[in-house]
Amino acid sequence: MPAKSQAQQKAAGAALSAKRGEQKVSDLKGASRSMEKSMSEKELDEMASTRRTGKPEHAGRHDPE
Repeated sequence: MPAKSQAQQKAAGAALSAKRGEQKVSDLKGASRSMEKSMSEKELDEMASTRRTGKPEHAGRHDPE
């Protein structure tokens, strides 16, 4: 599943690093911590390797007009 924003991609990268033992799980915060617990290494790799071009920094909510 591809990342929908740059922030989601970065969180997936941090979670993937912890899952591989390159970073401490205790250093993770917020979304990256929950991603590390709930997603497989393959899922995190797919999300973290998504192309960043054209992605918003954050996937925001749409304001009603």
